[in-house]
Amino acid sequence: MKLNQWLDAWTRYQLKHNIKQRSYNSYISIIEKHIKPQLGEYELDDLSPVILQKFILFETENGNLKTGGCLSNNSVNLIANVLKQAIKDANLLEITSKNYTKCIKLPITQETKVTAFEKWEQSKLEQYCLKRKTNYIGIVICLYTGIRIGELLALKWEDIDFEKNIMSISKSAYQGKINGKTQIIVDTPKTKNSIRVIPIPQKLCVILKKIKKKSTSNYVISTKHHTMVGTRSYQKTFESILNKLNIQYKNFHSLRHTFATRALEFGIDVKTVSEILGHKNPLITLQRYSHSLMSYKTMMMNKFGKQLAI
Repeated sequence: MKLNQWLDAWTRYQLKHNIKQRSYNSYISIIEKHIKPQLGEYELDDLSPVILQKFILFETENGNLKTGGCLSNNSVNLIANVLKQAIKDANLLEITSKNYTKCIKLPITQETKVTAFEKWEQSKLEQYCLKRKTNYIGIVICLYTGIRIGELLALKWEDIDFEKNIMSISKSAYQGKINGKTQIIVDTPKTKNSIRVIPIPQKLCVILKKIKKKSTSNYVISTKHHTMVGTRSYQKTFESILNKLNIQYKNFHSLRHTFATRALEFGIDVKTVSEILGHKNPLITLQRYSHSLMSYKTMMMNKFGKQLAI
């Protein structure tokens, strides 16, 4: 059986009903744009270590579909993981007797650089958003809870308990394709750890209560027709605000990074920040935001150093 044929069967019968729609769409995109064009016509049994390694090298050097140039190490690893999973399953089902994907040497995974807003930029953003349109409150919510854009846009008033001042995160929205049609899809959050309850700062709760009294929508962030706002639309709104305020562009996810950075600078312990962000464990938070702890480390070391007998 050719790899093309197996990938079609694999995605249809094994993947489609076992992974999230978003992940499924990502797999299909990788298969159609990267794996099939280079390897699709090979018989499964002919996929030797040399052929597989050449494929990885090609993707590393020429896999960028926009420029024809280099593809990031992380993207190459993602492509390789899809290929590995597909061939492993074919081997387990005895469709092929060979699986040389373990022989592939992958590029080193690169830690994504964390970008956060400076304190003065954050202050400028907050002041602007609090004085203007109701929907802009979403930016402030992200700055003080660290939730992702999909979690924000799926948030309903019923998810906020104003008596306990807590917010329940149990779903996430994104724009994707179902049967070729682009639409807003609501699913469970990124991971099981992302289903969480977040305490809301008292001042933010007061603001949200006032907005809720005037709201006629079930969603905290809503269109004029009381429906969910699309992620791309809200990202464009955010970019527009940055332009108006002459703040250097950073993507929407930087609001989440800013929350984590400020929280650690403020002295909130890593475990608490990790749970609020929905990370699997505090080690992930430590690795990602170690730079944010430097000011705290400096402060603690200076306190410690006061015992020096001079």
